[in-house]
Amino acid sequence: MSQFKPFHLAFPIRDIEETRAFYGGLLGCEIGRSTEKWIDFNFFGHQLSAHVKPEELNQAQANQVDGKNVPVRHFGAILPWDEWHALADKLKAEETEFIIEPYIRFQGEVGEQATMFFLDPSGNALEFKSFQDESQIFAK
Repeated sequence: MSQFKPFHLAFPIRDIEETRAFYGGLLGCEIGRSTEKWIDFNFFGHQLSAHVKPEELNQAQANQVDGKNVPVRHFGAILPWDEWHALADKLKAEETEFIIEPYIRFQGEVGEQATMFFLDPSGNALEFKSFQDESQIFAK
């Protein structure tokens, strides 16, 4: 696998302060530069730029994956196994409303992974996943 390279993702939000509280507070992302119209986060080593653009928000359509309705438009991070479980526990303790509750997907199959889906305050779908065996991330 090639050396880790961070990515950049820009996405629409409806409100700067609720977004700051969610990503900076709940998820613990370091806050970078910001104005009244956008805010940057260090999202697990990647740069997220949230732009106030409520007219671009819409509910993501879903596809069936492992018997669950997975939002097609989503983003997230792959975390180490223990960090994923710690985040799942924190989100449950904060009474996060999950689209898909934390569980193990494809159990006993190629690509077995821990996964969970939930929405940010603007309705953007996030997925966090983890692999006990990281060689399974791109397994066929």
